[in-house]
Amino acid sequence: MTDWPIALSTGCFYQRSIFDILDPVRKAGFREIEVCSSPKHLDYHNADEVRRAGERMRELGLHPVSFHAPFAERIDITSLNKPAREAAVKELILACEAAALLGCGQVVLHPGPEREGRPPEAEFLQHMHYAAESLNLVAARCCDLGVQLLLENMLAHLLFGHVRDMMYLLGEISTCNVGTCLDTGHAHLAREMGLVIQKLSGHLKLVHINDNHGDWDAHLPPGEGTIDWPWVIQELRRNDFHGVLVLELHGGGSEAVETVLKRAVHARDFLDKVCSDHPR
Repeated sequence: MTDWPIALSTGCFYQRSIFDILDPVRKAGFREIEVCSSPKHLDYHNADEVRRAGERMRELGLHPVSFHAPFAERIDITSLNKPAREAAVKELILACEAAALLGCGQVVLHPGPEREGRPPEAEFLQHMHYAAESLNLVAARCCDLGVQLLLENMLAHLLFGHVRDMMYLLGEISTCNVGTCLDTGHAHLAREMGLVIQKLSGHLKLVHINDNHGDWDAHLPPGEGTIDWPWVIQELRRNDFHGVLVLELHGGGSEAVETVLKRAVHARDFLDKVCSDHPR
């Protein structure tokens, strides 16, 4: 068995209603989930729908450990345009409120927009300043709600795509205790897995488990890419990780729910075996 609980991100069903997949997920043996914020999956703007989803989870004995906040180029808490920045903060706070309604203990957030490239240094620093200012507002609301905010390491080609940027932002958040979420696929693509685990270790509360071949963010099940999973598990142990492993796997509307869940169960079994074959 693994050292940590293994949850499933419902992001692999992002094109299906959450009400259509909760029963099959529970029957597949998962007790913990991370809830995806895709509008087709769960309309987090609709408080009644969110409450109904939370009630159904409790009926099934499913624990929503985390909620993945929405991310898009338009949701830019770093924007130099004040109305755009304020709209992004408002959207993320709404997501945090939905997380609290669901009963999630954590909200995972991408600290930067889904935009490639790094602007000139002076402009980049201004983006960093606004990001820190915005994150303090979101973190303060999370504190009020009793939900912990977690910043996720982003893809290396995006704004704030390196761990040094994340560490700066963590240092600038003064309103609340903010943690981190390690995305193994992102770290592998950045060729920074060891560095990211080490740097985030003091704040690390959650790990998004997915694999790739070092070329694109494929969200493969662990063992189907080129990540050295025995080494990753040992590094998490060495850095005293005490949290949840969340399987964040690819999926689409065209695949049957049973097909996606078969892949998820195989991934869970793979992690169990890695931990058993490579004990402390």
